[in-house]
Amino acid sequence: MDLGLESAGFDVSAAVEMDADAVKTLRHNRDWVVIDRDIHEVSSDHLLADTGLKEGEADLLAGGPPCQPFSKSGYWVRGDSRRLDDPRASTLEAYLRVVRDLKPKVFLLENVAGLAYRNKDEGLDLLRRTIDTINQEAGTEYVLSAKLLNAADYGAPQLRERFFVVGHREGEMFRFPARSHGQPMGGDPELPRLFSPETGPEAYRTTWDAIGDCEDDDDPTLAMTGKWADLLPSIPEGQNYLYHTDRGSGLPLFGWRRRYWSFLLKLAKELPSWTLTAQPGSAIGPFHWKNRRLSMRELCRLQTFPDDYVVLGGRPSYQKQIGNAVPSVLAEVLGLQIRRTLLDSPPSNRQPKLVPSRRVDPPPSEPVAPVPNQYRDLIGDHSPHPGTGKGWAAIGRKIVATKR
Repeated sequence: MDLGLESAGFDVSAAVEMDADAVKTLRHNRDWVVIDRDIHEVSSDHLLADTGLKEGEADLLAGGPPCQPFSKSGYWVRGDSRRLDDPRASTLEAYLRVVRDLKPKVFLLENVAGLAYRNKDEGLDLLRRTIDTINQEAGTEYVLSAKLLNAADYGAPQLRERFFVVGHREGEMFRFPARSHGQPMGGDPELPRLFSPETGPEAYRTTWDAIGDCEDDDDPTLAMTGKWADLLPSIPEGQNYLYHTDRGSGLPLFGWRRRYWSFLLKLAKELPSWTLTAQPGSAIGPFHWKNRRLSMRELCRLQTFPDDYVVLGGRPSYQKQIGNAVPSVLAEVLGLQIRRTLLDSPPSNRQPKLVPSRRVDPPPSEPVAPVPNQYRDLIGDHSPHPGTGKGWAAIGRKIVATKR
């Protein structure tokens, strides 16, 4: 997010980061002040001292408290997530403490869509109540504007939904920018049809636009490993394990929706990427259409980081750092809009710099291989997923709880 705000014209006075590898990456690429500690251990006075700012002088406070307590993946694993019962949710309170003490002109908060799920919006309710208290005690007039945004709608080559909250100290409502990209006519029917060439802005940026010139096919560290590695070539571009169910076009190897969506998920050249994850398992994608993992540079491209940015660490580390990030172009778009509407520094209406350029039409889809013999004993009747809380994992948890 800092990279996108930097591209929008903001100077990063300080960044708080506790992950050791992420700290190394930040310091390798930028000369920002990086405070390498848990935000709970960093006082607001420390922040002011390190930035050289006084209370009320910061134009923008930007942050993304860890999203795991509100993540959709938590629902898959547990049937629900721990949300505010998760100790990691206290980072939301720490963020609000910094808002209270620094009193920035504007604050920008990012989180997963789950922060505002209907009937499960404890985090958003905490945010509203705390901001009301800050206003009463400090005499500020922060007004919140909140919206769920999809990065692909703003030029990122990735379908990635995130929830954003913007607050202005003087009570101005923030107008979120209009979508600038949408699906062209004749595109994939599974994607939302937002625009046509006749009625709306540019077509979605695709994985081919982002990484079509990357040549990492010979890197042995990117080879898929594990039990399902040899099955991936039998799945077409843009599809996942559902291809090999009784409702797909392949062989009936799995039950419908019995696996996580990203299981054996493969990119398609002509579509945006699906959401990149921070800690994928050996069979969890999205994978490259060449049946391998994505390289550091390719992941960075899909997140629209500047092309000279290098993420340090081995594959698990750079995957975690990049997968936890916000697509930079989305932060750039928000930063430009904040400057235009809330701060006295309009950016002369320029277009975002981090949107990938369009490439020529992609080459044909890669050929689909036959299912290897070692998987053919899976052919048969497989029951579909019976519904939330009724799957194998949920039943297993109930059995364990009963035994206890």
